[in-house]
Amino acid sequence: MTRLISSLARLWAMLGGVILLGIVVVTATNVGAFALNRVARLFGGEVGALPGYEDFVRLAIGAAIPMFLPWCQMQHGHLSVDLFLSRAPETLRQGIDRFSLLLMAAMALFLAYWMTTGLFETLDDGALSPVLGWQVWPFYITGILSLLLWAVVALMQAMTRPLPPETYPHA
Repeated sequence: MTRLISSLARLWAMLGGVILLGIVVVTATNVGAFALNRVARLFGGEVGALPGYEDFVRLAIGAAIPMFLPWCQMQHGHLSVDLFLSRAPETLRQGIDRFSLLLMAAMALFLAYWMTTGLFETLDDGALSPVLGWQVWPFYITGILSLLLWAVVALMQAMTRPLPPETYPHA
């Protein structure tokens, strides 16, 4: 089960990377259009930028960024401040780590709940992106799925055996 969840988190992060790559391509194209427009103006011409560029980037970033959270959790990549526990017994550190993982899962589920509420409000409002006129609500789906997967990863980590001391993230 751990391997499946790990693979799913990795695949989800890679899909987020593909979306970010798309943003880079669209941004480079838009910047290129601005540069071509400067040259075209010298000859009395005009090259337009991509219409709705800001709409696309805003929606795509909102979809892509949460997709990295489950993989970050899988890798114990979240920031932790260890001021008092560095000299504490290993069992205490692992107990606190398990507790923090449960809190992390609860927080991710809390955020998923509110993001789902936001999705339904956006759907009811019929919100559209200003320039492209795209429905906004579908872009919430990746965020909700990301938060749910993040919670599953954190719960899995809290319920599995403790890490060996040499790989413990707080050591």
